[in-house]
Amino acid sequence: MKKKIILILLIIIIICSGICIKNCIKNSKSGNDTNSQEFDIFNISSYETTIDMTVYSNKNENKYKIKQIYKKGIESSQEIIEPDNMKGIKIIQQGEKLILENSRLNLTNVIEKYPYITDNCIDLSSFLEEYKQNQTSSIEEEANTIILKTISNLQNPYIRYKILTIDKKTGKPLQMEIKSDNQKTTVYILYNEVKIKNN
Repeated sequence: MKKKIILILLIIIIICSGICIKNCIKNSKSGNDTNSQEFDIFNISSYETTIDMTVYSNKNENKYKIKQIYKKGIESSQEIIEPDNMKGIKIIQQGEKLILENSRLNLTNVIEKYPYITDNCIDLSSFLEEYKQNQTSSIEEEANTIILKTISNLQNPYIRYKILTIDKKTGKPLQMEIKSDNQKTTVYILYNEVKIKNN
């Protein structure tokens, strides 16, 4: 009889310990430890999305619709869809090469060994790399979302803080907010039609 009671208690302790450990992992800061995430956004091999982006300045705000395509180790591109006066402008990154295209004017400009190739603050893959490398990165959970926060390594005071909100069920990004040194929102991105492939 005692052996049965001890066995039942041991099973209950193991189950409770497992639940506690799982909850601790979910609620802990991840920093460089991305294995604790229940979603797989850190193992993206490629993605395609259309974003609605609002850029805030002191006097006004500008809205853009941009198509983003990312293929790990190959290239990433951003093409402006709206406004109409900028439609067709495309920025392509291939290794250290930056290609600027304007399909309406039939113009292409290639910059070899572009020194700021990793400074793309609105690119999802750039955010994820910065998040993984930054020791002060943090993670929070709300009802249906996971929120990743990091501080930019760039010296630009207008893009200091970055916050990415992810849908907990799908693991896909919902929005990104970029803030200045004084916590004022400078860029707001809303993700639409996200297609992700993982490694």
